[in-house]
Amino acid sequence: MAHEEPGNPLTPGLVPARRTLLRGSLAASAALSLSGAAPAQALKGRPAAKWGVQAGDVTSSSGLIWVRSDRRARMVVETSATESFRNARRWIGPVVGPDTDYTGMTPVHGLPAGEQVHYRVMLADADDPRRTGEPVRGTFRTAPDKRRHKVRFLWSGDLAGQGWGINPDRGGYPIFEEMRRLDPDFFLNSGDSIYADGPLAEKVALPDGGVWRNVVTEEKSKVAETLAEFRGNFRYNLLDGKLRRFQAQVPSIVQWDDHEVLNNWYPGEILDDDRYKVKDVDTLAARSLRAFSEYHPLTTLPPKDEDGRVYRVVRHGPLLDVFVLDMRAYRGPNSPGRQDQAPRGILGERQLKWLKRELSRSRAVWKVIASDMPVGLVVPDGKTDFEGVAQGDPGAPLGRELQLAELLRHIKTERITGTVWFTTDVHYTCAQHYEPEKAAFKDFEPFWEFVSGPLNAGGFPALKLDGTFGPAQPFVKAPETANVPPTEGGQYFGQVDIDGESGEMTVRLREEGGAVLFTKVLQPGRVGQ
Repeated sequence: MAHEEPGNPLTPGLVPARRTLLRGSLAASAALSLSGAAPAQALKGRPAAKWGVQAGDVTSSSGLIWVRSDRRARMVVETSATESFRNARRWIGPVVGPDTDYTGMTPVHGLPAGEQVHYRVMLADADDPRRTGEPVRGTFRTAPDKRRHKVRFLWSGDLAGQGWGINPDRGGYPIFEEMRRLDPDFFLNSGDSIYADGPLAEKVALPDGGVWRNVVTEEKSKVAETLAEFRGNFRYNLLDGKLRRFQAQVPSIVQWDDHEVLNNWYPGEILDDDRYKVKDVDTLAARSLRAFSEYHPLTTLPPKDEDGRVYRVVRHGPLLDVFVLDMRAYRGPNSPGRQDQAPRGILGERQLKWLKRELSRSRAVWKVIASDMPVGLVVPDGKTDFEGVAQGDPGAPLGRELQLAELLRHIKTERITGTVWFTTDVHYTCAQHYEPEKAAFKDFEPFWEFVSGPLNAGGFPALKLDGTFGPAQPFVKAPETANVPPTEGGQYFGQVDIDGESGEMTVRLREEGGAVLFTKVLQPGRVGQ
């Protein structure tokens, strides 16, 4: 646990201007070593933070700062209201070492609401604190404590999937630079932040006859099974300078989906896949969750939370609460989904009770439900089973739909206003409006669901809609064929703006390259839209 110390910065000197911070000081070499060997065996001198910095789960008064060292070191964070770091506050963090793959996190608190916070992370030699590395800088805005302040966030997911990794010919992951320029308050990472089951080849033939080149590391050359291989998958994405630059400016709210472990996984699954020596999916999931908790700044993962859960609510001032779901760790097995009783459903009993309780307690104008899978899109798992909530039967709720029906009934009965669903997973973008008058199950109020992604992965054709909850689809953009490469477009993210005066929420579905494909304005204070 970090503690605060007053005093002057450990490493005095000139501090670059904001544009310099965001352009140069975080541009570490793309040739970082991702070997499984302890970095201290190969490096000498002062500790270095070549993987950048990031902040997560930022509220109106707190945040969680992340760094990775190249050797055993003490993490020290300084925060300030100015780029000069005058009157900086110092936070003494943990000693990072091999037990966390040299990653560390330090909570900072007592911050001013609705203000830009500048921070820098220094790594001090664990045995000689006088020896410190070059500070690495970042910034974020705390959530407002007054309604009049506007809020902007982005969301998307699916990074380095289907064989499309960091391509130097494209400049790595260009979509992150495009998102950074929009200067959001935070980024909602809706899952599939890695593809642990998706090895990368150095070259991939493109449909137009060209060649896609991947940066490839040892850990990305096979499916992830060991803890070291899962860690290497998370490190892989940090090779991209645009992603590091984005993370230094934009804090995250992160959840996971299936590819952090493997495609379509569920608890208790035993694999029939020759690529894997480890067949027990629960073992793979535990290793992935540990690496996930090391590489993403979440406030509810171990050791920060004894339950070690991904699901949580992040409160972003009077205008917004973000309810982050985990549709992986508590679900029942994938099946045809025709059960008339399914208590585990897709959320598990405990998470569903938590969600209902916290939605009822929320006083925020908008309650964003961050779902790692869509509600009404039929996502198959093989010939007979289904992966998501919907299973293609347009009649009364069955299987996992029973939990959703219970939740929607609760929102209506409790008169909970301002619920909107945001998700990704399906590798295209669309908007669904769920209308009880068109549904087989009618005991709910209308609501919107917005889908956007991938960030850097293959595009896939649109899926069928399930009629149980009466979805209408005013917008969809998807390719006609499977696994369309990023060079052919089809990389998407969403933008959400909440006006501080009117409380209106404007949702935009955007495509890499700058195009706004669809816009919807939602009014505050309503149970249904």
